[in-house]
Amino acid sequence: MSNKAPQTEYDSPWKQILQLYFQDFMLFFFPQAHREIDWSKGFEFLDQELQQVVRDAELGKRLIDKLVKIYRIGGEEEWLLIHVEIQSQEETDFPRRMFVYNYRIFDRYNRSVASLAVLGDENLNWRPNQFGYELFGCTVDFQFPVIKLLDYQQRWKELEASLSPLATVVMAHLAAMQTRGDRVQRKQQKLVLVKRLYEQGFGREDIINLFRFIDWMMTLPTQLESEFWQEYRDYEESKSMQYVTSVERFGIQKGLLKGIALGLKLKFGTSGQNLLPEIERIEDVTLLESILSAIETANSVDELRSLYESAIDNQAEN
Repeated sequence: MSNKAPQTEYDSPWKQILQLYFQDFMLFFFPQAHREIDWSKGFEFLDQELQQVVRDAELGKRLIDKLVKIYRIGGEEEWLLIHVEIQSQEETDFPRRMFVYNYRIFDRYNRSVASLAVLGDENLNWRPNQFGYELFGCTVDFQFPVIKLLDYQQRWKELEASLSPLATVVMAHLAAMQTRGDRVQRKQQKLVLVKRLYEQGFGREDIINLFRFIDWMMTLPTQLESEFWQEYRDYEESKSMQYVTSVERFGIQKGLLKGIALGLKLKFGTSGQNLLPEIERIEDVTLLESILSAIETANSVDELRSLYESAIDNQAEN
């Protein structure tokens, strides 16, 4: 039996980190590119546009990718594009997929596109960074920068000392892989990482955001989860920082979303799963509980959608 984690175990938390900390992400992993971007002009995620660009490509399961509109310092072009892929499992076709996405994006926008990859798999030797071929003197040579998260295992002390939120992200990702077969050790490492957030002086919002990443990556069996929460509460009380309410609320939200995702898949199949992106944006735990209950009685996806859209409208009016 394979001991590899399901791809989805690492997808959602990485997606959220890219959304929340894109500038930090670029500074941490691609500092040269970061220096050449005019951050004063802002940046824009083009997720819907990326979906349209690649929706017809038969390239297997798409994982974590982001298309970001940025501005370059002193650049002749008004704006440019960065295409980011987070790949958590070895995949033979990955370089070709990077190439196809790159040229499809370029063809759509007629703008320079930088494709960047972060590899979070467990094979130290898998480092795809090129796709190309040659035929009758015609040569294609597409090369893209690659970050290998396993390399940071040798730089652990640097990570511990770093104030970048991405250092925490990398540590949690590596710790999740290392402790997959030892959940007791995972609980201990999870506590260490969470305590480090306070010790490094992160603010409340960053602590909650990064806690979410750690918590989602480093899942625990019920008993160990209870022990973790008790130790976490005790630690937080000793720090006189009452962030736990918000974090516990997120834990409830996460559990409800998992239940909703499973219910949609079992009852409605693909059409039900298509509702997930909009449901994941709902933060009201009571509403999520209502959606989970409604899955059992709803006769169609449209009926389910109308139920929670009506509830959202009522909330807005109140």
